[in-house]
Amino acid sequence: MAAPVNTFKQSLKEGRQTIGCWLTQGTAIAAEIAATADFDWLLVDTEHSPNDLPSVLAQLQAIAGYGVPAAVRPPIGETHVIKQILDLGCQTLIVPMVESGRQAEELVRAMRYPPHGVRGVGGAGARATGFSNHADYLTTANDEMCLVVQVENRAGLDAIDDLIAVEGVDAIFIGPSDLSANLGHLGNPGAPEVVAEIEAALDRIAASDKASGIMALDPVVARGYIDRGVDFVAVAIDAVTLARGLRSIAAEMKPR
Repeated sequence: MAAPVNTFKQSLKEGRQTIGCWLTQGTAIAAEIAATADFDWLLVDTEHSPNDLPSVLAQLQAIAGYGVPAAVRPPIGETHVIKQILDLGCQTLIVPMVESGRQAEELVRAMRYPPHGVRGVGGAGARATGFSNHADYLTTANDEMCLVVQVENRAGLDAIDDLIAVEGVDAIFIGPSDLSANLGHLGNPGAPEVVAEIEAALDRIAASDKASGIMALDPVVARGYIDRGVDFVAVAIDAVTLARGLRSIAAEMKPR
């Protein structure tokens, strides 16, 4: 039995636009609730969330029953961190703060078995191999790996062409929050300079063979990115959606 087909990667190859939700609450219950919504994919975040390997595993298990592709954002693009997340059964990584082609090449190698990479071969008892049920996993896994590199600062913007040139990078994701801060507009991703830089980066990605992604929690902004052809857009964060919903209900129903 081969490695499972990565349906998120498949959607990128087929040019199908998708929307997704960021999972930041660190619980399988929250992940499962999100999986019942009609998102095309879910992202378990470990960079800015109270997640560790056991909680990531629990969320991947909860999501799996609903057939929704699940990606993970590691806290940092280090080989040993990537190895552990892949062995949990994740096939798509969105790696933060990628700033050069060389860094992207190292990430590609971290996600692949030798001779094409340096991923450790120790998955006999891992969820990724179906606990050795996927007999052909080692020979088929590389093709199902999906690497999304995240551009979040000036260095990343300047390296866009180098990132595009790296074989094994499937998509480039723009992170407006960190990017706006790095460009001198902390807390204001809608600043004209930031928007102009994002538009220029998306144009360069669109002219390449890579897919593009971005986060946009404002529905109007998100729809604008979808209309301009961005391949995958994160349109919600679970904790933010919960907070807004509860505050709205409390404000509406509280006795006056």
